Amino acid sequence: MNKVIESKNGCIAKAMNILGNKWTALIIRDLYLSPKRFCELERSVTKINPRTLTKRLNLLEEENIIKKVRINSDSLTYCYELTKKGSDLLPILKKMSDWGDKYFKD
Repeated sequence: MNKVIESKNGCIAKAMNILGNKWTALIIRDLYLSPKRFCELERSVTKINPRTLTKRLNLLEEENIIKKVRINSDSLTYCYELTKKGSDLLPILKKMSDWGDKYFKD
């Protein structure tokens, strides 16, 4: 039985550089259902400072986890949506949710 968790050394550390940032997992969670505008994310990720939200969105965009798209061609209004790379994180977030539900019941 192979007891190795990482196929290459450093994979978990790289993932944690992204997911380990406060708020990041919640932003990804909220984009799972549908693309959202900045103000919608600000409301759904409660208690996040707008400056922090901007930083997290920029990081996620740089990492190709989300993309910023125009709502329509006539508008300057944008929304954020998950990329394929971002969607691939959803099973991890689901496992985190299951673990939290199992061990941290109210």
